[in-house]
Amino acid sequence: MKPKYKRIMLKLSGEALAGAEGFGLDHDTVETIAKQIKRCYDMGCEIGIVIGGGNFWRGRDGAAMDRSRADHMGMLATVINCLAMLDALERIGVEARVQTAIEMRQIAEPYIRLRAGAHLSRGKVVIFGCGTGNPFFSTDTAAALRAAEIGAEVILLAKKIDGVYDSDPNKNPNAKKFDKLTFMDVLNKGLGVMDTTAATLCMDNNIPLLVFGLDDPENIVKVLCGENIGTVVS
Repeated sequence: MKPKYKRIMLKLSGEALAGAEGFGLDHDTVETIAKQIKRCYDMGCEIGIVIGGGNFWRGRDGAAMDRSRADHMGMLATVINCLAMLDALERIGVEARVQTAIEMRQIAEPYIRLRAGAHLSRGKVVIFGCGTGNPFFSTDTAAALRAAEIGAEVILLAKKIDGVYDSDPNKNPNAKKFDKLTFMDVLNKGLGVMDTTAATLCMDNNIPLLVFGLDDPENIVKVLCGENIGTVVS
């Protein structure tokens, strides 16, 4: 198998690391995903990763709280996931670094664009924590922003479902799956692929989005190598 892209941004939801439990970290699941990332790494890909924090906390869960504070709690949750993925990758021989948008020097590097680019060029995986570092922005927006900053050719968006549908396939058995969409389709139809800020960032910077299901972690490699198993948004 040959990769279609050289430098990629992989966006994982926090829930993806929770396994069947739906909360916290499932170490077997984290390890399985890390092994698929290693396959991409061994192909010579330069890999950036953004991980959400929804397996521990979402800013919108703190409805009675100050929104900024609730979002900052969510950013801290992403760092737990980043460190777990860092550990899993290092244990299987993948060099990696965690960079955070909020400084916490004892456990991670501060995010510096040029340093992130240098790490990638030298064959290290870079895991970006704390989202954008700002409240009111999702980790989807962080993935789009970091992808633009590091010059990623594509964003691989791993989700619970196997692509983009016109309605929720878990609620509507007749939901229609799209093979290809434009970002304007996503925005105009209100499709819940990613939030509008993230979709607009991708559109403005010509970064295509490959949306696929993580029910089979091997899909990361399949999508990277060009297999048509999800939805392409461009």
